[in-house]
Amino acid sequence: MIFETTILGCGAAAPTGKHSPSAQVLNIHDKLFLVDCGEGTQMQMRKFKVKMQRINEVFITHMHGDHYLGLMGFISSMHLLGRKAKLTVYGPAELKAIMELQLKASQTFLEYPLEVVAVDTAAKQCIYDDKSLRVYSFPMKHRIECCGYLFEEKERKPKITKESIAHYGLIPSQIIQLKNGLPVVLENGSTLEPQTVCEEPEPPKRYAYCSDTAYSEKVIEAIKGCSTVYHESTFLESEAERAKSTFHSTARQAAQVAKAAGAKRLILGHFSSRYATEELFKVEASAIFNNVSLANEGMVFTVH
Repeated sequence: MIFETTILGCGAAAPTGKHSPSAQVLNIHDKLFLVDCGEGTQMQMRKFKVKMQRINEVFITHMHGDHYLGLMGFISSMHLLGRKAKLTVYGPAELKAIMELQLKASQTFLEYPLEVVAVDTAAKQCIYDDKSLRVYSFPMKHRIECCGYLFEEKERKPKITKESIAHYGLIPSQIIQLKNGLPVVLENGSTLEPQTVCEEPEPPKRYAYCSDTAYSEKVIEAIKGCSTVYHESTFLESEAERAKSTFHSTARQAAQVAKAAGAKRLILGHFSSRYATEELFKVEASAIFNNVSLANEGMVFTVH
């Protein structure tokens, strides 16, 4: 099943000719989720052929402009394009008042339901739950209230091949019973054990989006066991003091988080515009963690 993220923006602070502000779209089991919505996000969606109308949930990490200033444009465009489906936006408590003020000032009356859900940025909590996925928010260590988001697949039931179903003449109720770990009695009186026909499902995948944050043990604890970590790396280690004073991370610190969390892959992003190239970010992080990728606009990463 699909589990991937498309990078729409991975720059820090203001937009530049090289990078757009923070935004990415997750495709999980053919459902699209927008995480952060910096300035110009809807244009990036058009550029990289992301189907905007399929996005029903938006997750905003904090109230710095490079993470949410594209949100009202996105919401307004959905209205102009005739959207009818409900849109739910998750984010800090202050977000709702700002959105309501902008809609009121522009006398925009949306043709679709819009719900804004306040997220407690001080504690880890489940904020979204469907039949195959849970999304958790968890605290970041930033200059203002900020959270990250953890996308976690639910455990799948074991699989039974079509060949086994045909061979044993299994009916739907027996298939359900076997998937639930219970034996069934066949027509010939023999007992069929689940382990005979059931294949173990793939383990759940977990993707952590770690937005603006200084190095934090609490972040490590919140994302333990995740498959892939996207972690901000605004600075290189030579600017460690500036990273500390601005509550950001270095590439080395991001790698330390991924390693301590037991991740399989680290994606670095939120690069400061002071650097002409990001290659040194990968070099620095790779000295700590052995599977490092650099984010760039338009790149698609599969979560394994």
